[in-house]
Amino acid sequence: MSDNDEINWYSNEAATFGDRVAAARDARQMSQKQLAKRLGVALKTVEGWENDVSEPRANKLQTLSGVLNVSIPWLLTGEGAGVEPEHEDISIPDIAELLSEMRMLRTDMQRSSERLGVIEKRLKGLLSQARAAAE
Repeated sequence: MSDNDEINWYSNEAATFGDRVAAARDARQMSQKQLAKRLGVALKTVEGWENDVSEPRANKLQTLSGVLNVSIPWLLTGEGAGVEPEHEDISIPDIAELLSEMRMLRTDMQRSSERLGVIEKRLKGLLSQARAAAE
Protein backbone atom coordinates (compact mmCIF):
# COMPACT_ATOMS: atom_id res chain seq x y z
CA MET A 1 0.00 0.00 0.00
CA SER A 2 1.42 3.39 -0.92
CA ASP A 3 1.56 6.42 1.36
CA ASN A 4 -1.18 8.04 -0.72
CA ASP A 5 -3.49 5.06 -0.10
CA GLU A 6 -2.88 5.30 3.64
CA ILE A 7 -3.79 8.99 3.61
CA ASN A 8 -6.82 8.47 1.35
CA TRP A 9 -8.07 5.20 2.87
CA TYR A 10 -11.67 6.11 2.09
CA SER A 11 -11.01 6.68 -1.62
CA ASN A 12 -12.78 4.67 -4.31
CA GLU A 13 -9.87 2.21 -4.56
CA ALA A 14 -9.75 1.43 -0.85
CA ALA A 15 -13.24 1.88 0.57
CA THR A 16 -16.86 1.05 -0.09
CA PHE A 17 -19.92 3.26 0.18
CA GLY A 18 -20.49 1.86 3.67
CA ASP A 19 -16.91 2.61 4.71
CA ARG A 20 -17.32 6.22 3.62
CA VAL A 21 -20.65 6.60 5.43
CA ALA A 22 -19.08 5.21 8.62
CA ALA A 23 -16.01 7.46 8.26
CA ALA A 24 -18.13 10.57 7.74
CA ARG A 25 -20.39 9.63 10.65
CA ASP A 26 -17.36 9.08 12.90
CA ALA A 27 -15.86 12.40 11.78
CA ARG A 28 -19.09 14.11 12.90
CA GLN A 29 -18.85 12.17 16.18
CA MET A 30 -22.26 10.61 15.73
CA SER A 31 -23.42 7.13 16.64
CA GLN A 32 -25.36 5.03 14.16
CA LYS A 33 -28.42 5.55 16.32
CA GLN A 34 -27.99 9.34 16.26
CA LEU A 35 -27.57 9.34 12.49
CA ALA A 36 -30.65 7.17 12.03
CA LYS A 37 -32.69 9.54 14.17
CA ARG A 38 -31.46 12.61 12.24
CA LEU A 39 -32.37 10.95 8.94
CA GLY A 40 -35.71 9.57 10.14
CA VAL A 41 -34.78 5.97 9.36
CA ALA A 42 -34.43 2.81 11.43
CA LEU A 43 -31.09 1.95 13.01
CA LYS A 44 -31.03 -1.25 10.92
CA THR A 45 -31.18 0.92 7.79
CA VAL A 46 -28.00 2.80 8.74
CA GLU A 47 -26.35 -0.47 9.74
CA GLY A 48 -27.28 -1.89 6.33
CA TRP A 49 -25.72 1.08 4.54
CA GLU A 50 -22.50 0.87 6.56
CA ASN A 51 -22.29 -2.90 6.07
CA ASP A 52 -22.88 -2.50 2.32
CA VAL A 53 -26.03 -4.58 2.47
CA SER A 54 -28.16 -1.76 1.07
CA GLU A 55 -27.94 1.81 -0.24
CA PRO A 56 -30.19 4.78 0.42
CA ARG A 57 -32.72 6.09 -2.05
CA ALA A 58 -31.87 9.34 -3.82
CA ASN A 59 -33.75 11.58 -1.38
CA LYS A 60 -32.09 9.93 1.65
CA LEU A 61 -28.70 10.06 -0.07
CA GLN A 62 -29.07 13.82 -0.43
CA THR A 63 -30.11 14.19 3.21
CA LEU A 64 -27.30 11.87 4.29
CA SER A 65 -24.68 13.95 2.50
CA GLY A 66 -26.09 17.10 4.10
CA VAL A 67 -26.16 15.69 7.62
CA LEU A 68 -22.63 14.29 7.26
CA ASN A 69 -21.36 17.43 5.49
CA VAL A 70 -19.88 15.52 2.54
CA SER A 71 -20.69 15.53 -1.16
CA ILE A 72 -22.88 12.92 -2.81
CA PRO A 73 -20.12 12.01 -5.31
CA TRP A 74 -17.74 11.41 -2.40
CA LEU A 75 -20.22 9.07 -0.72
CA LEU A 76 -20.74 7.15 -3.96
CA THR A 77 -17.24 7.12 -5.44
CA GLY A 78 -14.74 8.62 -3.01
CA GLU A 79 -14.23 11.60 -5.34
CA GLY A 80 -15.09 15.14 -4.26
CA ALA A 81 -15.58 16.86 -0.92
CA GLY A 82 -15.45 14.31 1.85
CA VAL A 83 -13.85 13.61 5.18
CA GLU A 84 -10.44 15.07 5.78
CA PRO A 85 -7.93 12.80 7.52
CA GLU A 86 -7.53 13.67 11.17
CA HIS A 87 -4.41 15.62 12.05
CA GLU A 88 -3.83 16.10 15.72
CA ASP A 89 -2.21 19.41 16.52
CA ILE A 90 0.88 18.73 18.56
CA SER A 91 2.27 21.62 20.51
CA ILE A 92 5.78 22.12 21.84
CA PRO A 93 4.51 22.19 25.46
CA ASP A 94 2.86 18.79 24.90
CA ILE A 95 6.11 17.34 23.60
CA ALA A 96 8.14 18.89 26.43
CA GLU A 97 5.71 17.48 28.98
CA LEU A 98 6.00 13.98 27.50
CA LEU A 99 9.79 14.17 27.42
CA SER A 100 9.83 15.28 31.05
CA GLU A 101 7.60 12.40 32.06
CA MET A 102 9.83 9.96 30.15
CA ARG A 103 12.90 11.25 32.00
CA MET A 104 11.16 10.82 35.35
CA LEU A 105 10.12 7.28 34.44
CA ARG A 106 13.65 6.44 33.31
CA THR A 107 15.04 7.73 36.62
CA ASP A 108 12.44 5.73 38.56
CA MET A 109 13.27 2.62 36.55
CA GLN A 110 17.00 3.03 37.22
CA ARG A 111 16.34 3.40 40.96
CA SER A 112 14.07 0.37 40.91
CA SER A 113 16.65 -1.64 39.01
CA GLU A 114 19.36 -0.72 41.54
CA ARG A 115 17.03 -1.60 44.42
CA LEU A 116 16.21 -4.93 42.77
CA GLY A 117 19.95 -5.68 42.54
CA VAL A 118 20.41 -5.01 46.26
CA ILE A 119 17.44 -7.24 47.15
CA GLU A 120 18.71 -10.01 44.86
CA LYS A 121 22.16 -9.85 46.50
CA ARG A 122 20.61 -10.07 49.99
CA LEU A 123 18.44 -13.00 48.93
CA LYS A 124 21.43 -14.89 47.52
CA GLY A 125 23.27 -14.29 50.80
CA LEU A 126 20.36 -15.59 52.84
CA LEU A 127 20.06 -18.66 50.60
CA SER A 128 23.77 -19.35 50.99
CA GLN A 129 23.42 -19.09 54.78
CA ALA A 130 20.39 -21.41 54.73
CA ARG A 131 22.27 -24.02 52.66
CA ALA A 132 25.28 -23.83 54.95
CA ALA A 133 23.08 -24.27 58.02
CA ALA A 134 21.32 -27.26 56.41
CA GLU A 135 24.61 -29.08 55.73
